[in-house]
Amino acid sequence: MITTEAWVLHAGPAGAESGNPVPGELVLEDFSFPDIAEDEVLVEPLYGSWEANMSHALERAPVDVCRQRGEDRMVIGNFGVVRVVRPGKAVTRVKEGDLCLMQAFARTDDHGYVKLVHAYDAPGTIGVLARRTKIGERLLLPLPESTRYSLQQWAASYGRYWTAWDNWKVAYACWRSQVRVSPADMDPPPLAFGWGGGVAVAELELAQRAGFRAAMASGNPQRLAEIEAKGMIPVDRRLFPDLDHDEDRMAADPDYRQRYRQSERTFLKIVNELSGRRGAAVIIDNIGKPVHRATLRALGRQGVLATVGWKHGMRLENIRANECIKRHIHVHTHACCFHDIEEILEFQEGSGWMLELGDQRVYRFDEIPVLARDYAEGNLDSYFPLFRINQD
Repeated sequence: MITTEAWVLHAGPAGAESGNPVPGELVLEDFSFPDIAEDEVLVEPLYGSWEANMSHALERAPVDVCRQRGEDRMVIGNFGVVRVVRPGKAVTRVKEGDLCLMQAFARTDDHGYVKLVHAYDAPGTIGVLARRTKIGERLLLPLPESTRYSLQQWAASYGRYWTAWDNWKVAYACWRSQVRVSPADMDPPPLAFGWGGGVAVAELELAQRAGFRAAMASGNPQRLAEIEAKGMIPVDRRLFPDLDHDEDRMAADPDYRQRYRQSERTFLKIVNELSGRRGAAVIIDNIGKPVHRATLRALGRQGVLATVGWKHGMRLENIRANECIKRHIHVHTHACCFHDIEEILEFQEGSGWMLELGDQRVYRFDEIPVLARDYAEGNLDSYFPLFRINQD
């Protein structure tokens, strides 16, 4: 057995209602697991990125993943840079001391898309919120020895950037399936608009490379400055503060209905002006229900609604006739394809498609609960929250 220090999530109360879960907390304690098998690798996590699924695990929404896995406790954390401590006897791709990106593809379908996620819903898997952990050899991708990026940049970016790469690839292919003109040949350029966080930022960077005009909403001044620094159009979310759609409140509360409609009109006016009165060509929406109605109204003809997240509200409604008549395509993806990971790494290394960390905070291992709280409360200035586990 191997015993290590880890931030551990315990299972919630038995019989707790899925609609009213009891949130969990991370507890710093010893965590033991069986020694590595022949095809596994013992690693030291160095840096990790706080991902939305980690917060979902703590919130026990939509499920209590510990109970789903049939375990009393688990260690979360899907993405990070790790150092190889000891490879199993049958391991050939990595050696002691290698620096690698840890992948989350615990189980995939026949085409390489993830079905069960490492350190989330895949039983027996151990995440990076531990001083040491183990993982199958196939889920380690060695970093280029001469990489021009820091370990912190890789740890903070690749989970979100690779998800963005896959979602944009599908969304752009869908848009081109109905639009014969290249974005570069259109005047004004088609508009790609983003709701969300780091994934949306990364996708909009790809949209710019493809010839789109990119805009993104945020109510955080520092994030608005970051958006503008990337050559995108910052849209101040505070200009439409009541854009939070709730159908029941619309019917029951006249004051709320009036405030919502005013915010929606303001938002649609902004999109109309930015798009040359065509509506957005592509909207990346990783928020969900609060902005769904306005998003569909802002989407132009032959527009694509692309999503890879579900931060608020997992059940959405639309009027099918409207979506058909406007020839809207709805794209839903999750993570990326396992078979593409080496190509994406090479693209990032060669193209410069990488975030700049600047002087953003790197949370220490003992500050992990603070990071979890700051993420849940929206108190992060960066789209790419980063933490350190061991010294590099």
